[in-house]
Amino acid sequence: MNISRGLQVSILTTIIGLFLFSQCSAEYSLATKKEEYVLFGTEKEVGIGRSIANKIEEEYDICKDPEVREKVEDIGRKLASVCDRKDTSYFFTVLEGEKVNAFALPGGYIYLFEGVIEKAESDDEIAGVLAHEIGHVVARHSMKRLQSSIGYSILSVLALVATKDPQFKRGTDIAFSQLMLGYSREDEFLADKLSVKYVKKAGFDPKAVVSFLEKLQQLEKEAPLQPIVENYARTHPYLPERIAAVKQEVYGKMEFTDYLNK
Repeated sequence: MNISRGLQVSILTTIIGLFLFSQCSAEYSLATKKEEYVLFGTEKEVGIGRSIANKIEEEYDICKDPEVREKVEDIGRKLASVCDRKDTSYFFTVLEGEKVNAFALPGGYIYLFEGVIEKAESDDEIAGVLAHEIGHVVARHSMKRLQSSIGYSILSVLALVATKDPQFKRGTDIAFSQLMLGYSREDEFLADKLSVKYVKKAGFDPKAVVSFLEKLQQLEKEAPLQPIVENYARTHPYLPERIAAVKQEVYGKMEFTDYLNK
């Protein structure tokens, strides 16, 4: 997701302000089955997500097709009703653009571009994409990235933003991407595992999680330098490994080539 410099600064300023008034507490995560220390409670997390969502929607146009919006919201509601986190609401928004990209903000704000709808062959595949993003919210992945990066990344970004030298712009983009969108391999695998679980519970076909990941892999092979693929690959890496892991989750086994990918 390419975000303008001004939007980056605005978002980070909001996050810093909320960070200054935060308190740490321990909570049990149904996603990881562990007790985890949370710097931002749900209320502040939702506040961060809402602030970023407002700025995202100033930067990008929302899909004008009411049927598409309604379909995505309906699929999203079904998935949210069976997910492991009920202390926040979930909001599903389709953005204009052909990028095959989806992302989740803190607090349950989930976005996907029209390109995802165009590439998906069924509601089941759309459900797989949305369920993956819900998994990130359930596991608080963005917030954990923020917590672990708060001391270094934000200060680094602020230093970069403070300078007028244009050569630092790329560094700012990278720092922001790492802070908000750079999920780890473990984060992606957990979100995939949760997506299979939620898709099944909501009555969708879990095989569609595999089929859409395979579509993304094929797109990368056909056009590795195209922005339509690059954006999703940057924020959702390790496709061959993820496909292998999801097949294990869905089918209980992997093919020989999947073992090689693992």
